[in-house]
Amino acid sequence: MERAVEKVNQRLRKTVKILEEAQVPYAVIGGHAVRAWVAQVDEAALRTTQDVDILVRPGDLSALIHAMTSAGLFHRNTAGLDMFVEHPDASARDAVHVLLVGNIEKGGEPNPDIEPAARTNDFQTIPLETLVRMKLNAFRRKDQVHLLDMISLGMIDATWLDRYPEHLRQRLEELLNDPDG
Repeated sequence: MERAVEKVNQRLRKTVKILEEAQVPYAVIGGHAVRAWVAQVDEAALRTTQDVDILVRPGDLSALIHAMTSAGLFHRNTAGLDMFVEHPDASARDAVHVLLVGNIEKGGEPNPDIEPAARTNDFQTIPLETLVRMKLNAFRRKDQVHLLDMISLGMIDATWLDRYPEHLRQRLEELLNDPDG
């Protein structure tokens, strides 16, 4: 298990290094962004994640593809999702997934811009309020768990309800009202 966790952390570090050296603007999102924010409150509450999710502007996609493939990664586009893997036969679960600013994922709201950015010790990410919005928008079980973790740590509370439109507010309120599921 430790090896699997270290492999995904290496994939994250490698991706960040490639993008920063190539000066491709990006933001780490998804589980790693949650980890970065949660770590600031309670490192013992961190969860692992299997993949790396990054957000880039559509105009930077070709530069990202060039940088990642020049570094030896393999580019795939599966069902409209760009991803990079370390071996041609690698699973999509072990990939760097690319989401584009402005795209609508699974019928929700458009993906946010990468600016304003927030810098953790290791990488660029998005502000916590934007990350919470993305998690509320997706609202899959893992997104709900991430949100519940942040609620349990006091990072999100009822004062956040007015920050979001009604449909997202209802989702957040549901989690706040029943934090134990």
